[in-house]
Amino acid sequence: MSKNGYLQIHDPLKPKGHAVGIDLGTTNSLVAAVSQGKPRCVPVDDGDALLLPSVVHYGKDGGVVVGARARPLAAAHPTDTIASVKRFMGRSPDDAETRKLGHYDFVPGGKVVRFNVAGGNPVTPIEVSGEILRALKRRAEAHFSGKVEQAVITVPAYFDDAQRQATKDAGRLAGLEVLRLLNEPTAAALAYGLDKGSQGTFAVYDLGGGTFDISILKLVDGVFEVKSTGGDSALGGDDFDRAIAQRVLEALGETSPAPSLVAEVLAASRKAKEALTDAPEVSLRAGGREHPVKRSDFDAWIQPLVQKTGLVCRRAMKDAGVAAGELDGVILVGGATRVPAVRRYVAELFGREPLGDIDPDQVVALGAAVQADLLTNADRQDEVLLLDVIPLSLGLETMGGITEKLIQRNSTIPTAAAQVFTTFKDGQTGLDVHVVQGERELVDDNRSLARFTLSGIPPLAAGMARVEVRFQVDADGILSVSAKEQSTGATQSITVKPSHGLTEEEIERMLLDSIDYAEDDIQARQVREQRVDAERVLAEADRQLREHGALLQAGEKETIDAAMARVREVAQGQDHLKMKEMLHALDEASRPFIERVMNQAITQVVAGHSVEEY
Repeated sequence: MSKNGYLQIHDPLKPKGHAVGIDLGTTNSLVAAVSQGKPRCVPVDDGDALLLPSVVHYGKDGGVVVGARARPLAAAHPTDTIASVKRFMGRSPDDAETRKLGHYDFVPGGKVVRFNVAGGNPVTPIEVSGEILRALKRRAEAHFSGKVEQAVITVPAYFDDAQRQATKDAGRLAGLEVLRLLNEPTAAALAYGLDKGSQGTFAVYDLGGGTFDISILKLVDGVFEVKSTGGDSALGGDDFDRAIAQRVLEALGETSPAPSLVAEVLAASRKAKEALTDAPEVSLRAGGREHPVKRSDFDAWIQPLVQKTGLVCRRAMKDAGVAAGELDGVILVGGATRVPAVRRYVAELFGREPLGDIDPDQVVALGAAVQADLLTNADRQDEVLLLDVIPLSLGLETMGGITEKLIQRNSTIPTAAAQVFTTFKDGQTGLDVHVVQGERELVDDNRSLARFTLSGIPPLAAGMARVEVRFQVDADGILSVSAKEQSTGATQSITVKPSHGLTEEEIERMLLDSIDYAEDDIQARQVREQRVDAERVLAEADRQLREHGALLQAGEKETIDAAMARVREVAQGQDHLKMKEMLHALDEASRPFIERVMNQAITQVVAGHSVEEY
């Protein structure tokens, strides 16, 4: 047990295996590692896919499905399939933004968002994120045929302390030692800078699924200095999806749509958004109807959202003391930067075409892998110095509910600051310390991070006692606060654990559970994944038999029905290998029938056309 009360999982004398970089994204997540001196993303799902959809489905049997297999389940199980969980990280259930973000069944009350899901046990965003990280870890271990226990995890530059702490907790739940939380724009610059030996001042425009960040970075002789940063932790490609979905629901006349319809429309809207990158018009099917969507209309719908990023960019350039014309380049990060309207806007805003020769979906993970290698490879630790910054000012509440800022935003981290305060009343023997984060002058307009009381102050006249309050921010952007009465030496300190996170006891319990039930969890996941495949295959087989029964030959239906019955039978059990075997048998039994169905469909398509037309 470590001194802070958490379970110490990793023995420092044991080899840590591979160190990886992880981009824990809103829409998709990636894992990368340095191999033969070059960062590469690792396949994370079936086949060679590098992107793992950040979607987690909770089954009634307690099983968990992550990634591409989970996404199609959202339509039928909208409240049990959690997507875009990153937008809930570090939020309280009472945040106004929280209820807008999804069609989920929230547990009322408490200090942290909890989702009611199938299986009977509510889950938090930290636990959901932990499942995604665990899936990435498992895939990386399979790829390397070895242990993966250390990771650099990226976070939006504008994530506050609560959101950063929640991300670290998710990493620990996944059994990872989080070497560092790295700001996503800094990771992108790291990937570009090391690959190209670039020097100069760059803007990193990072528009992902759920968050937007802009950072101005100066790269000189291996030193990456963040000059300024800004952003919006509730703006991204998901909002583009909602812009389309809103019009579709209006066209359907739905003012209070069911969660299942919302899930269906959002999924269809996401596909339409992606298709509009290359096509001027697409057809979206939802609610039993076709809905044509033109790129010109889509551009108009998202224009206010895109323009919001411009305001943040101009402020970041002003903070850094640079004009758009003085930049040496603009780097695009995040899948939402593929939208043509976004690229045009960025080019107009900065007066130059942005760089895009590293895949914007991969660049953050690649940079994180480079940083992980720097932190664990003794031969490279001194090659690069990262000078990151704190995104929001940190301060204290003083009399009248005023915020006294001790550390200003865009201060380079790690950093520390101290200030002396005094008592307000005669004979006061205690001092309440209220830590807040934000840029507003009034405490009520900023975010409360923590409270503690310094006792043992001598009962002097008001204004006579001297209390030094010290803030210290580490390389991850995590804050520690201490208060010391100078005449008596009375001291109180705290590592800020935001009220919107999990308690240490909850984290410890989850870590213990993850160790105790590790093998059971793997077995349950494999069973659940095969069961999902079985449900999908059986549903498709039923449909084909119903619609194309006339194509069946003598005795064929009996053979297929028997194979389907065997699949249904084994799907009730716990043997995932047997399920896989019976699914293969069903595939073989139905292959001749399915080939005739496909041939008929092809014949109907080409009927009445000449070869020259194709």
